[in-house]
Amino acid sequence: MRTSNRCPRHGTASSTVSIAERPLDWLSGRAEEIVLRWIFRSILAAAIVVLALDLAQLNGWFDSSAAWLPTETQQDVPESDTPALPERVVKLPQPDGVLANPISFELRGGGRLMASGTITAGSAQAFTAEIEKRGEYIKTVVLNSPGGSVADALAIGRLVRARKFATEVEPGKYCASSCPLVFAGGVERRAGNRAVIGVHQVAAPKSAAATAPLRDEMSLAQNVSARCERYLLEMGVNLQAWVHAMETPHDKLFIFRPEELKSLNFVTAPPESPPEKPRT
Repeated sequence: MRTSNRCPRHGTASSTVSIAERPLDWLSGRAEEIVLRWIFRSILAAAIVVLALDLAQLNGWFDSSAAWLPTETQQDVPESDTPALPERVVKLPQPDGVLANPISFELRGGGRLMASGTITAGSAQAFTAEIEKRGEYIKTVVLNSPGGSVADALAIGRLVRARKFATEVEPGKYCASSCPLVFAGGVERRAGNRAVIGVHQVAAPKSAAATAPLRDEMSLAQNVSARCERYLLEMGVNLQAWVHAMETPHDKLFIFRPEELKSLNFVTAPPESPPEKPRT
């Protein structure tokens, strides 16, 4: 008995090839859906990886900002007036000696006004008084400061720019936290060999933060940060410098490398040799 390969409905010969092609027809009809599912699963997997990395960093399982540092990297700036240059991100040093005192000013030869110490509330008024008394002799404001009051640093920096002074951090000296805001005010900015210039996150003023709820304190800190960002833009500094500040916790310090200071337009001129002391 011969079996027939004709289709019972149409009376035509059915093909084993057409049967085999049915899965391919099904896939081609659902190609767009399959691609979309593949893309969605890839995005979901990537999001899970990012969340896992964030969770690891928040729990202190690793420090992404310092993971690339050598194990023998120096982690602390020595507690002295002339700290050695650390590698990158360090624990915020506690100032001592002259740096722990409120900022003071001393006019030296060559029109160099030495500004040494912590910027405290009222430092801007003290600087203004110094300028009113000796401004005609001043050409360069030389900084050695661990920073301090952001509001006073901004006011000092703006007065430096208004009077068209240059700014400088001498070899081995220190300018950190809010001090670089003063440094940015110079119409010409110089940094000596192994000068330490570093930044970190800003906080709300202590007087305002003491009684403000956490949400208001965060808002105040963001407002201060915006003022600093606008100021640096006005002074001609690349805002990538402020990105480094915002990425660095308040208890640490991001140290700029010499080539970064130049590429970010923080440093605009080579350092000058200080005038020789008169012979006696």
